[in-house]
Amino acid sequence: MPVVSQVNEPIHELRIYEIFKNNKEAFHERFRDHAARIMKTYGFKIVAIWESEQPNRTEFVYLLEWPDKKTLDDSWAKFKADKEWIEIKKQMAAKHGELVGEIQDRVLYLKDYSPSKSLLVNR
Repeated sequence: MPVVSQVNEPIHELRIYEIFKNNKEAFHERFRDHAARIMKTYGFKIVAIWESEQPNRTEFVYLLEWPDKKTLDDSWAKFKADKEWIEIKKQMAAKHGELVGEIQDRVLYLKDYSPSKSLLVNR
């Protein structure tokens, strides 16, 4: 049975990217200057961004907030098909090599006893 968010309650998406020490500055440049800007045009709401150092890898972690799963899916499809984004990825990979290794993606549904219904409160 699929997990469904309650009506009018946001869902969150946690994304974890393996990034590489030799070109992580290029990754951050691409995300900060290009990905985040393009994502915004498709309704992405970035709540927070982190970097995590693990014993054997560096991770880029970010949290998104969505009104519902359909919006999440539709927005990702539009972003991935965006011609500017496709060209930026191609150019950056040619210059710096692959910037992202493994990608983990989790959709998070709030529980009714969660202290906050939206992580964007007071933003």
